[in-house]
Amino acid sequence: MAAKGPGRSQKRTQKADAPRPVARNRRARHEYDILETLECGIVLQGSEVKSLRAGHCSLVDAYARVEEGEAWLFSMHIPPYEQASAFGTHEPDRRRKLLLHRHQIDELLGRTQQQSLTLVPLSVYFKDGRAKVELALARGRRLYDKRHAIASRDAARDAEREAAHASGRGVARGSRREVD
Repeated sequence: MAAKGPGRSQKRTQKADAPRPVARNRRARHEYDILETLECGIVLQGSEVKSLRAGHCSLVDAYARVEEGEAWLFSMHIPPYEQASAFGTHEPDRRRKLLLHRHQIDELLGRTQQQSLTLVPLSVYFKDGRAKVELALARGRRLYDKRHAIASRDAARDAEREAAHASGRGVARGSRREVD
């Protein structure tokens, strides 16, 4: 495929290929130390897919668990699709089956039981037309760990701001910069 027009390349940027999340669990990165992430499929009904494509989903208080040799996602809220008939609607907070390989399920079961870890969904997105869940194996943070994470993040942000100001990048338009 030839590039059209001057200066146009045929390479796609990474950002264009990356799936856009339908929902994110922003609180999970604050509440937990993320040890490992994996992508898994999710079993949905027709009206749930339509609702997800419309961007309606909430991962607040959602968690996953391995029960009876299968991985399940609990407390993920997908509201009923507005245009679905009464017959095609679904229960918003039902448990949903996660699609993983057998060896992945066995590994998750062993690690959650032995090391007291939690399975937390980080995001829901579509990839190649299929709904996917980014699942994290995480350890809960204590209050002092949360405070330490906030302090280190603020310190890094301040250092970056000072470095940008020193190099002259961080100066707002129209303001005068003092030169030593």
